[in-house]
Amino acid sequence: MSSEIHDCVRRNLKRYFRDLDGQTPHALYDMVLKSTELPLLEVVMEQAAGNQTVAAEILGISRGTLRRMLQDHNLL
Repeated sequence: MSSEIHDCVRRNLKRYFRDLDGQTPHALYDMVLKSTELPLLEVVMEQAAGNQTVAAEILGISRGTLRRMLQDHNLL
């Protein structure tokens, strides 16, 4: 993983826990995945000039999985 991405995620998670102000976090894993999936798809689709085959290759997933994810996020 790129150290810049790693550092960004780490910094924001620390901020998240600080901002909880003593409240108990819940379902953090799903929250982080859902928060990052949409911008990831948007940027990769832009880099692939809208080509789903190329985007799927960049992401390392099948085109069918990419299409499902795009539909889930109303990007189709």
